[in-house]
Amino acid sequence: MADAPLRSPLHEEHVALGATLVPFAGWEMPVRYTGDIAEHTAVRTAAGLFDLSHMGEIAVHGDGAEDFLDHALVGRMSAIALGGAKYTMLCTPDGGVIDDLIVYRRDWDHYVIVANAANKDVVVAELESRLDDYDARLEDISAEIALIAVQGPRAERIVAAMCARGDDDIVAMKYYSTANVLLRGDIHAFAARTGYTGEDGFELFVNTADAVAVWRLALETGAPDGLIPCGLSARDTLRLEAGMPLYGQELTRDTTPFEAGLGRIVVFGSAARPRGPFVGHDALLRAKVEGTASTLVGLVGDGRRAARAGYPIVDESGEQVGVVTSGAPSPTLGRPIAMAYVPHAMAEPGTEVAVDVRGRREPMTVTSLPFYRRDS
Repeated sequence: MADAPLRSPLHEEHVALGATLVPFAGWEMPVRYTGDIAEHTAVRTAAGLFDLSHMGEIAVHGDGAEDFLDHALVGRMSAIALGGAKYTMLCTPDGGVIDDLIVYRRDWDHYVIVANAANKDVVVAELESRLDDYDARLEDISAEIALIAVQGPRAERIVAAMCARGDDDIVAMKYYSTANVLLRGDIHAFAARTGYTGEDGFELFVNTADAVAVWRLALETGAPDGLIPCGLSARDTLRLEAGMPLYGQELTRDTTPFEAGLGRIVVFGSAARPRGPFVGHDALLRAKVEGTASTLVGLVGDGRRAARAGYPIVDESGEQVGVVTSGAPSPTLGRPIAMAYVPHAMAEPGTEVAVDVRGRREPMTVTSLPFYRRDS
């Protein structure tokens, strides 16, 4: 018998709100509440509330924490300022992506890594295998943490109003920075100005015992500004419009950061700022110097039929030359969009390609990512 799916500490809140719940990465999570388009549009125009408690959180402590992470990950984690954050990846020795991560620096000897739900145990095991003699220790704190996100152009105003001591800490936060805040109800939260929607937004890390109170506080505070709860479906179309990769689709052990157009996050060091070896260094340097056979691009269609993950991109003879990794109708653009891996010869924006959509060739045009960029 298969194991029962895990449930968020907000499960009963989702049930009460009439959410449609689905299995996802070993969890039972809300895929939608009122409707995919309504939830997507709320995030683009006002604000949406997301339960991200299925994500994994891993603490790294010790005097050698920064040296360990510089060795284990492709980015230079020692360069993160106190209270800062960085997007990075955990790669195999041959350069494939095990998971993409956000790393937060809470103190000089204390980091928190957020991993994708489906990969959390793999990430913990892989990091443990790389500890060697570094003066660092890992702690899986996922069960202690509820993660609640407020995303959208009105997110700052809403989260600031949730705070008990004024809005200075929230308003002062830069993108990819963090702050410890006190929410109304004397609830302590670790707030991060990060997100996965292409909008401004905040993620609130709180104790699981406080999850329901924070969720209800966000709904109450944000209601006048149009905030509504949002599910996984809206989260997926939002990140797709923003050109953000999803592990298991754009990112896999068979792809490197360079194929995904994310080579900028791999830090090799320089004469001015040398860096020691890290796992995957040699393979990733080859990918940078020699290039890759394919690259990730955006596709936009004029018809109504969307290209979905796994659909082949074909040449004039019908031979497969690429593959769609994610695709959906774009609520914001009103057109089908997709991300796909194609040969470099087909990657120039404006190139016409054909996608085999259930046996029918659908024309799409290569475009630069992202499809959507918010006004700054």
